[in-house]
Amino acid sequence: MFLNGETQLYPILGDPIAQVRSPQFLTALLHQRGINAQVPPFHVSSNDFAGVIHALKQVQNVKGFVITIPHKIPSLDVCDQVSERAQFIGSVNIIHKSEDGLLHGDNVDGLGYLDGIEKEGFSVFNKRALLIGAGGAGSAVAFEILQRGATHLSVYDVDTQRLERLINALNLHFPGQASLGSTNPEGYDLIANVTPVGMRPNDPYPVEVEKLLPHQFIADAITKPEISPMVEYARSLGCNTMVGAGMFNAEAEILVDFMVTGGVAQHTK
Repeated sequence: MFLNGETQLYPILGDPIAQVRSPQFLTALLHQRGINAQVPPFHVSSNDFAGVIHALKQVQNVKGFVITIPHKIPSLDVCDQVSERAQFIGSVNIIHKSEDGLLHGDNVDGLGYLDGIEKEGFSVFNKRALLIGAGGAGSAVAFEILQRGATHLSVYDVDTQRLERLINALNLHFPGQASLGSTNPEGYDLIANVTPVGMRPNDPYPVEVEKLLPHQFIADAITKPEISPMVEYARSLGCNTMVGAGMFNAEAEILVDFMVTGGVAQHTK
């Protein structure tokens, strides 16, 4: 373990924070790359968040921040620049501090989800996708699906107001490419779940699994159980799949890249 006077810090801020796996996992990835850095957990309340960021910004060896619940939306206001996708999603989960002291924010949830899918051999380019979930993670995944060249995206969520807001926002950015979906997976190449449905023993399936076909790719964001009921069912049909750990592992690599290089923040506030 690297830990000396030259160690760089990338605190992860959340409330609560005890449950997160990122400090150990991200620190290990940094060390695998030979980078002398740590990702310490910081338990910070919402009322104190902006003040803590301002104070830590003055610490020379704090080079950025990882952001988790409930600070992703307030992080937009503490950044000097944020990426186009973070603006669309309305939240930030990684911040890089540049040499001039400016804070550059991004949201890489969607990147992690789609990179995880691509590592399993599937590309959304020129494909039709059905996304279950229109919340924060759903918005990130929806943006990235269309950004990577899907021909059409249908989205379903039990919260109809949230769903309509996302569809309207997507069609402003990607005209005519998003529509209201349902739990019927017929006619899609990718079926992606970004809701907690499937975590509890008595949960229903996120989609009508009896209508799945072997050529479809099935992706799930939940990490417990390791193989979700929907993925297990899809595999029994011969579908290729991605489990939640696939997203987590792919996003971790992207987070480390952003910590070190700063990524791209195209929109100046």
